[in-house]
Amino acid sequence: MTDWMKAAQSQQEEYLNDLTKLLKIPSVRDDDAATAEYPLGPMPAKALQEFLKMAKQDGFRTKNIDNLVGYAEWGEGDETLAILAHLDVMPAGKGWDTDPFDPVIKNGNLYARGASDDKGPGMACYYALKYLKDQGVKFNKKVRFIVGTDEESNWTGMHRYFEVEPAPTLGFSPDAEFPVINGEKGQFSLLLDVPAGNNGEVQLKSFQSGLRFNMVPREAVAEITTPDQDKVISDFENFITENPVTGNVEKNADYLKITVIGKAAHGMEPEKGINAGTYLALFLNQYNFGGGAASFIRFLAEYLHLDTRMKKFNGAFTDDVMGELTMNAGILNYDEKSGGKINMNFRYPKGITPDEIQANVEKITGPLNIVVKQGDGQEPHYVDPEDPIVKTLMQAYIDISGDQNAQPEVVGGGTYGRLMKRGVAFGALMPNTPNTMHQANEFQPVDDLIASMAIYMQAINNLVTD
Repeated sequence: MTDWMKAAQSQQEEYLNDLTKLLKIPSVRDDDAATAEYPLGPMPAKALQEFLKMAKQDGFRTKNIDNLVGYAEWGEGDETLAILAHLDVMPAGKGWDTDPFDPVIKNGNLYARGASDDKGPGMACYYALKYLKDQGVKFNKKVRFIVGTDEESNWTGMHRYFEVEPAPTLGFSPDAEFPVINGEKGQFSLLLDVPAGNNGEVQLKSFQSGLRFNMVPREAVAEITTPDQDKVISDFENFITENPVTGNVEKNADYLKITVIGKAAHGMEPEKGINAGTYLALFLNQYNFGGGAASFIRFLAEYLHLDTRMKKFNGAFTDDVMGELTMNAGILNYDEKSGGKINMNFRYPKGITPDEIQANVEKITGPLNIVVKQGDGQEPHYVDPEDPIVKTLMQAYIDISGDQNAQPEVVGGGTYGRLMKRGVAFGALMPNTPNTMHQANEFQPVDDLIASMAIYMQAINNLVTD
């Protein structure tokens, strides 16, 4: 029997060298720099091109589809096993102790944007496939290692793949956690338009918080005018001492600039973050704003603050299998001339619909003259735990990790696995490792990445030789 852990350890140096090349590319979607050649901006395409260059040199058949998505292929057969990873990353944001795009290893942990989501796990899985190919394993299925460049936004690349290429038979995405994610909640956003209007004693010139709908905002900045600047400054000093945030006030001739710093987190687990935007609104809500500015601040402070389960909307919901409905207030912006924009992102189990969720929100937004519209979404996805792909992947995890009590799980995150009827998510976050995806100082222990490579080796081997 092959010692998969020893095999993975033999690949560590080469793996880290190739991974570092990808981590150095700031592959954040940039619509402002988009062109016909680079529909998502140049950096995601650069990461895709670099990966396909590696794969071609490693002997795989490769294809680049419109600089949006590509694949490395090996094996033959009537069935296709798809492994779906992504090379795009979230904006780095602030609060890093190191350069997010200059990978470093400290105390055994690899720090970089993408170390955990998803370049580190994706490349560990790729190296597992490469090892099997190089060892001459006879594949009875065609394997396509497919990499997208827009997973953190609209899945543009992967949707393009499924438009122009044959659908895989089964597959998994190394873009979540171990042991196996056989269920993913549905998700969608509500996009709220808040009217302008600013006729109160205190006026809101601007309010900005949040980088993406699926991140808890770490920072919030507001500019206000007030007849008593000193009182607001004194109030803020007290507020900071009483709440789990930091911040400061900059005093200008005719306005105050107020900054609040919280803690970023993945939008699927918003309770693990500290939403700087709602905390700033909570502070401002004590003052006499008017018009749309008052509606904006009140909605954030009284309904979104510290509510990740829609309890303040009388909309809390739980399914016995898929768990709780969750809500993240991800983008919270206001301008005195154009009004406000709020993005509320939801992860919902089976048993409730986006329309029902929207109706609960509109009961609150209606009296505030806030207009609600529904964004694109994805329905809940579930694969039977008895499906052979779930059982094969579970066994590989159990054999390598030694965790005999592991069971498949349902999560709020959305992965490419849901694009296949028999698709699941599989690693690479270990159960006892902190989840730093979408946060400052994102990291993954190097030992975890190598262990995940060993798990992927056994799993792929068993799937293609059964």
